[in-house]
Amino acid sequence: MTIVATRIDTTTGNGTVLYPGDPGWDEARGGFNLLVDHRPEAIALPRNEREVAAAVALARSRGWKVAAQGTGHNAGAYAGLSGMLLVNTSRLTGVEYDLANHRVRVGAATRWGDVISPLSDRGFAALHGSSPLVGIAGYSLGGGIGWLSRKHGLQASAVTAIELVTAEGHLVRTDAVHEPELFWALRGGNGNFGVVTALEFEVQPVTRMYAGVMFFPAERSVEVLRTWTGQLPSFPEELTTWATILHVPPLPEIPEPLQGRSLVAVMGVFLGDEADGRALLEPLRALGPEIDLFGLQPPAAIADLAMDPTSPMPMCSATALLNALPDSTIDAVAGLVARPDSPILMTQFRHLGGAAGRPDPDGGARDCLPGEVVVYAVGVVPVPEAEQPLLGALTALRTMVLPHRAGEYPNFVEEPADTSRFWGQDDWTRLRRAKALYDPEDLFRGNHHIPPEA
Repeated sequence: MTIVATRIDTTTGNGTVLYPGDPGWDEARGGFNLLVDHRPEAIALPRNEREVAAAVALARSRGWKVAAQGTGHNAGAYAGLSGMLLVNTSRLTGVEYDLANHRVRVGAATRWGDVISPLSDRGFAALHGSSPLVGIAGYSLGGGIGWLSRKHGLQASAVTAIELVTAEGHLVRTDAVHEPELFWALRGGNGNFGVVTALEFEVQPVTRMYAGVMFFPAERSVEVLRTWTGQLPSFPEELTTWATILHVPPLPEIPEPLQGRSLVAVMGVFLGDEADGRALLEPLRALGPEIDLFGLQPPAAIADLAMDPTSPMPMCSATALLNALPDSTIDAVAGLVARPDSPILMTQFRHLGGAAGRPDPDGGARDCLPGEVVVYAVGVVPVPEAEQPLLGALTALRTMVLPHRAGEYPNFVEEPADTSRFWGQDDWTRLRRAKALYDPEDLFRGNHHIPPEA
């Protein structure tokens, strides 16, 4: 194997390395889920590729494995960081725009919120998900489903190049021509093949979209969800809708009409004009939403459409890809999660299909997802005694949807899992062969680990 790479000189400094007890230790090891309490052997805080390579060399010299973390989302999927060096990439940011070619290049820890508004101002939209706080790299390397996925596919397939430091300390820029097998594996295989320092991806020309949310009282959840699921087969790929049952906390930053309420919401983005968008959603609007916020919007307006939390919190979640969401399942789920005393704070159903469900011949290891709907449910654990009731409710939810389960979306699986279950046998074998080719000593551990082929 010949790697087209740049050898990095690591003799001029290792950058910042923290050890337990050092100032900043807890902040550097923390993730978005405050229940996750990882304790690595040390934490590197590189400022550039050279310092990433130095961190990798340090880990090899100490006999440690290497895990990378940018914004700290999905950190719970690591099976612990004992015996590992955590490479905190939060200093590797920066954005470069090449919009003549519909391209953006970002540092490994750049968040979606850093590019959504600048792109919108220039008449473009990216394939981001529900939260502007999520890191672009982790989201992309795991697949990436969002508001434009039914029309334009997963974000992993929009990635056009990835830069990373390998186990040998090489800086590699991989794309469809250079190291294509590594490029394929990274787009879905996340951090198992090296420490990503930057990536480049394609964006879409979009100036306006018909987007918004309708709110109904939670006691109407069955009616709203049945109407919504009944429409899904007729929705064009230009329309993506999500239905959410949520219990809104009474926080001052939340609009007063929503504070402390239990609601069911239908959110949507339509890549078309307002008249067509209104016609598509008319059966839902005919139900008489209490609040209707749909209208023509610039792309930046959908960044916070899903109202995801903005601060780290202690939480537990459950997820599944579903082939169907029949009335009987809707009734059971609503009975569990829509009542005001439910420990599940939010239960969201996202419509899949379209380009997100079709294999992409130029895509990576995660080029599509099975199923019609993905369900994601989450609750908060403000005190330790709240955890068991929440876990019991999440287990009950999993049981309710199990007959219609089509698989899982790894970016939503926030606990250690048998990673092989996320792929078919052929792709799993191919991933393990790529791992054996580029990291035969299994130095790197992604949050869902892929071991090398023996």
